[in-house]
Amino acid sequence: MPNEHVDPKSLAAAPPEDLQEHLAQLEKAGLVVRVDRAIDKDSELQPLVRMQFLGNLPESDRRAFLFTNVVDAKGRRYDMPVLLGALSASPKIYAMGMGCDVSQIGDAWVKAIANPIPPKIVKTGPVQEVVLTGEALAKAGGVSMLPVPVSTPGFDAAPYLTATLCVTKDPDTGIQNIGMYRAALKAKDRIAVRMVARPGGAGGYLHWLKYRERKERMPIAIALGGAPAVVYTSPQKLAIDADEMAIAGGLMGKAVEAVKCKTVDLIVPARCEIVVEGYIDTSVLEPEAPFGESNGYVALEAYNMPMTVTAITHRKNPLFSAIISQVTPSESSVIKKVAYEPLFLAHLQKTLAIKGVIKVALHEPLTNLRPVIFVQYAYGTPRAEVWRGMTGVSSFMAGVGKVVIAVSDDIDPSSVDAVLWSIAYRCNATDDVQVGPWRGGGQGSQYAVREGAPRSMESTLMIDATRKRPMPPLALPAKQYMERAETIWNELGLPPVKLTSPWHGYALGDWTDTWERFAQRTVAGDWEANGLETLARQRGGLEPETSVKKVE
Repeated sequence: MPNEHVDPKSLAAAPPEDLQEHLAQLEKAGLVVRVDRAIDKDSELQPLVRMQFLGNLPESDRRAFLFTNVVDAKGRRYDMPVLLGALSASPKIYAMGMGCDVSQIGDAWVKAIANPIPPKIVKTGPVQEVVLTGEALAKAGGVSMLPVPVSTPGFDAAPYLTATLCVTKDPDTGIQNIGMYRAALKAKDRIAVRMVARPGGAGGYLHWLKYRERKERMPIAIALGGAPAVVYTSPQKLAIDADEMAIAGGLMGKAVEAVKCKTVDLIVPARCEIVVEGYIDTSVLEPEAPFGESNGYVALEAYNMPMTVTAITHRKNPLFSAIISQVTPSESSVIKKVAYEPLFLAHLQKTLAIKGVIKVALHEPLTNLRPVIFVQYAYGTPRAEVWRGMTGVSSFMAGVGKVVIAVSDDIDPSSVDAVLWSIAYRCNATDDVQVGPWRGGGQGSQYAVREGAPRSMESTLMIDATRKRPMPPLALPAKQYMERAETIWNELGLPPVKLTSPWHGYALGDWTDTWERFAQRTVAGDWEANGLETLARQRGGLEPETSVKKVE
């Protein structure tokens, strides 16, 4: 994977209008790995792309993967290429899908949510260049015609649609909802959809409840391969009654073109690659899963919503788009992280007016962003503001912020080692730890609560690990000496190293001019001058280890 590529900021002046345009921009930027050899979608495809998340590659080295020669376990060959990682393998790729720089992602979301642009209905679009219904759909093989990869080979019970835009409509208000829900292939004409990932009920689930009360089947359309800005709205935590296509219009700066489905009363983005239409029978549920989930465990079999497929429409030469999910870090965690963190920070800084807050970081590896959050503050921030900020973070979104840890500005929240060091030496558990009861259970909470306890109830843990007073320097060589060491290391041709924070020493307030003078003399070889100076300050009547500052 080469590091040299075109600056993405020079390529994406506006969000790409569809996935094919986005792919072309990624290829021009050197951010696509094209795999032309035969790859088994059932056992090889997802594990190969996952290597870049599990192999400790820097985010800047992650790529989208385009598979042009896809087969399955039985030797069937598909004429539809599969694209993974093109949505959010890295923040850089995500930003290109937004048509902005990484630093502008948060502001773009805030602006779009405040200024939605309703979709524009058009008569037809690329996604309906090919329409399969009835006998033609059956002859084509139904959903089996799609090269759907197995996400967690060895554990998943089916191939799953993952990068989904599941479109449903409130039967009372007519407002559509788009959610990114997993969908298991069950038969050529049947899919099982899970719509209950959101604490309190996802939009699609709330629609399902209304249709069940009416004793009616629920229309649903699953769009695949939309413009990135449209797809990014799907996992975003928006208001239940928000129209995601209107928010996508706000992101793109113009209305998203939408077409009416062929067999259900819904509209879908006109420039998607593929749409699967159908109805969910609200009178029955079907066992769904096991399936690897983003909380780090395999979700075991549970009853969810069966969908009968009535149509598949697609472009003449479609791309099949999927997403790397399950254990984080993953594509699905990046797609949330780059949008959530700026929104959390804006909530603290602007809505709650928290003083001293600098950064909000959602912990990604294994924990899946939601449970563990770090809040970074400027040194000297009043403790009342530290606690107000942690409380604000833990209550901003349901199911997010089970563990909130406050750190000072010298601690890199992305370094768990640095955070643990801060907890170890800057936190008094009696004064700096609070546990609050009656927290609603988030995703995966069933694994955390004790046996016999209410499944939905958890607690909130908040830790103030900020620096409360001046402290001695971090005991590593100062920055300039570590930088020199790195230069020599590389000149010697030693194995590449990846330095993680903290990788050099720095002062933390408890440091005098005298001690700085001693340090500079020592690296200059003049340490004996320090001995002469301390000789002049010898004193009697003291115990060993008496602090010098106490007797000066």
